[in-house]
Amino acid sequence: MTSSQPPAQSAPAARSGRSVIITCAVTGSIHTPSMSPYLPVTAEQIATAAIEAAEAGAAIVHLHARDPKDGRPDQRPTSFEPFLKEIHARSNVVINITTGGAATMTVDERLQPCAVFKPEVASLNMGSMNFGLYPMLARYQTFQHDWERPYLEGSDDRIFKNTFRDIEKILRTCADNGTRFEIECYDIGHLYTLAHFVDRGLVKPPFFVQSVFGILGGIGPHPEDVAHMRRTADRLFGNSYLWSVLGAGKSQMAIAAQSLTLGGNVRVGLEDSLWLGPGQLALKNAEQVTRARQLIEGLGLSVASPDDARRMLQLKGKSNVAI
Repeated sequence: MTSSQPPAQSAPAARSGRSVIITCAVTGSIHTPSMSPYLPVTAEQIATAAIEAAEAGAAIVHLHARDPKDGRPDQRPTSFEPFLKEIHARSNVVINITTGGAATMTVDERLQPCAVFKPEVASLNMGSMNFGLYPMLARYQTFQHDWERPYLEGSDDRIFKNTFRDIEKILRTCADNGTRFEIECYDIGHLYTLAHFVDRGLVKPPFFVQSVFGILGGIGPHPEDVAHMRRTADRLFGNSYLWSVLGAGKSQMAIAAQSLTLGGNVRVGLEDSLWLGPGQLALKNAEQVTRARQLIEGLGLSVASPDDARRMLQLKGKSNVAI
């Protein structure tokens, strides 16, 4: 689709004084409550974590819900509503609602909160994939809740399903509400799937491409993997996209740093990593945002505000959501 587009500027942009968008993924559906006492579970905890992350410098908060009784992933709109209303009332941060939910859910279940609340941004996984969480069992021997071990064990025979039909359904539902997308690409093929939907006119620029590194089943966290993802996105989308990265687990900050040198943006948060450093659990999401901010400002770049992010991504604005 994009052979006529000029290539995006990568490494030189790191020295241009540009603004960098920090996204914070507050809780997710990967980690279970037994893995960290600091993982937000209740609506109050999720709202507090998101607001603190925004105060630390996050322009966007990526949000999942959990059952407050046992912390399992919960995609019911009624579970999202309390923390969405609190964040919306108390912060100018851009709200990004997941359509990924958890791999155990159907696409209709995963789509419900975005259909109801019509956020400025929704996440969208650009393909089906193996999503292996079971290696984490080697690090955790006991669990607080009876769902946690089977949830992890079962991931060796579980596929996160987003077919072309599923993706089109999400795109059409969210686009009708003016919602734009955090387009999550876990492998090179996902970039080509995005190009397919761009060619069909179902995704409009500027694209916010969130490259994901280090999930078992997707592309790895090696610096060459990061560079290859960037080169491929440049070739496919030219100047029509903004690039961001998330590194799973211990690769979080190293990949964030590499993204900054390649002209990209960053995502952090306890969804992606429970850690602040080797053997050191993050006490809150805001600590990771602060660490990312230090990287950005150390390179002479600035941290984008929520309104900066709205301009950069051409979002519909806080007043045009149904929260």
